[in-house]
Amino acid sequence: QVQLVESGGGLVQAGGSLRLSCAASGSIFSINVMNWYRQAPGKQRELVAGSTSGGSTNYADSVKGRFTISRDNAKNTVYLQMNSLKPDDTAVYYCNAEVSRPLSGWAKFWGQGTQVTVSS
Repeated sequence: QVQLVESGGGLVQAGGSLRLSCAASGSIFSINVMNWYRQAPGKQRELVAGSTSGGSTNYADSVKGRFTISRDNAKNTVYLQMNSLKPDDTAVYYCNAEVSRPLSGWAKFWGQGTQVTVSS
């Protein structure tokens, strides 16, 4: 099995910064895409940022220029540096990864989520 564990969430004032981490562990042969999603109360889960093993990244328009996704492939870890935070960024942030497992092939896994709250 594969586990994704997020950390780094919390309460911050508008304009502040937070850095989220997501570490993948377990039966892992390789990881392709690692993404950050978020879900605010009453809203659908949305893709915030994504990163491929080749180094390509993509961002939601709402976070471009403020958030930066990066990863440490040796540690199977993805990060999300969030700057200039706004109250609209308040949500539960989830890590998602596409993982290749020995003898089992590719599958997608989710972390348990970490709360980010931005006060005005």
